[in-house]
Amino acid sequence: MRITSRFAFLCLLFLSLCIVRPSSAQPGQQKILIGILPEMNVFKQKQRFQLLGDFLSDKIGIKVEFTILSRYGNVIDHFHSQKMDGAFFGSFTGALAIRKLGVIPLARPVNPDGDSTYRGYLFVRKDSGIKDIKDMKNKRMVYVDKTTSAGYLFPLAYLKDNGITDTGSFFGTTFFSGSHDAAISAVLNRKADVGAAKHSIYEQMKKSDPRVERELTILAESASVPSNGLCVRKDLDEKLKMKLKAVLLNLHRDPEGRLLLQQFGALKFVETLSSDYQPVFEMAAKAGIDIKTYDNNK
Repeated sequence: MRITSRFAFLCLLFLSLCIVRPSSAQPGQQKILIGILPEMNVFKQKQRFQLLGDFLSDKIGIKVEFTILSRYGNVIDHFHSQKMDGAFFGSFTGALAIRKLGVIPLARPVNPDGDSTYRGYLFVRKDSGIKDIKDMKNKRMVYVDKTTSAGYLFPLAYLKDNGITDTGSFFGTTFFSGSHDAAISAVLNRKADVGAAKHSIYEQMKKSDPRVERELTILAESASVPSNGLCVRKDLDEKLKMKLKAVLLNLHRDPEGRLLLQQFGALKFVETLSSDYQPVFEMAAKAGIDIKTYDNNK
């Protein structure tokens, strides 16, 4: 009997040594997949987020991978199908995801100008002869995507605010560029007469391409909305949520983190709440869009 008990104890000890236990930093999860929007050239996006992914992976003890989506709408359509754990949502996609997916906002970057929000610009060429909304009638309009605040929601709200009820037939032609820098380039290169884009991308391009300031003019700008921030699925492990949030909010206090922020193009990250998206909900209401039922594929 004593021999049998000792043998059973040794078997249990052997099995306990053989079992691979996840570390405390990995609550049943080996990888985090985060989506990012194609707000600018894909190669630039990859460069921005690669270093951030490596830094986060090191700090939280779980591999953090980013996937660049082909277009803005995909971040909602593929959140479940690609089993994403989070995404750097734009303000409109963030509002949609909060209402439709129940995602939890964590943090967003502060731009080099010290602001953690952005505005939409409506712009034309200086030599276009377009001075106000009545001059836009039957012109060529370039939007960014149906799930962007600056590149779609704002111009629709602007038209409604100025008495244009049939926004679908106001312009002669409309098309979508897919990214903010492409929308700016379309007007700059005379492929469109009127364009809408995020002010931060516009200002970046103005610094790198003198033609933007020399040849384009801004006719209107929107209210401020939250810059692209990280939101995660509501059922992500709570400790993991807190770790991600803490690392982002303390990046500027870490020497390596400060270097990363400089390369990322931000001063720091700040906490983001669902209530920060209220200006987006208000803009959608002005544009005649019900966020709960909105289908960007139509």
